Amino acid sequence: MPTYGETNRFKKDHAALSTEGRKRFKAAVKKFVEDLKAKRPFRKGLRVKGVQGADGIFEMTWAGDGRATFEYGDEQISGEPHIVWRRVGTHDVPGNP
Repeated sequence: MPTYGETNRFKKDHAALSTEGRKRFKAAVKKFVEDLKAKRPFRKGLRVKGVQGADGIFEMTWAGDGRATFEYGDEQISGEPHIVWRRVGTHDVPGNP
């Protein structure tokens, strides 16, 4: 099972999301985790890609204007990916990942 952590900035961003925004993000994370567990590429609808100019940081689309950034951290469980959520919000998030 993949593990995850959150930056303090992510926690603040997440708390600022609307109730609907949090639900949509949670639904996208469920798909994200399914892909991680299956050890397959992320589905196209999540549009996971590297953040330009920020090596090792990736963005995921969770709604039309919803973006989240993350990076891979040190494994917490051998053989399982560890995701560190960095930011969550609008399309402006990757500009300050």
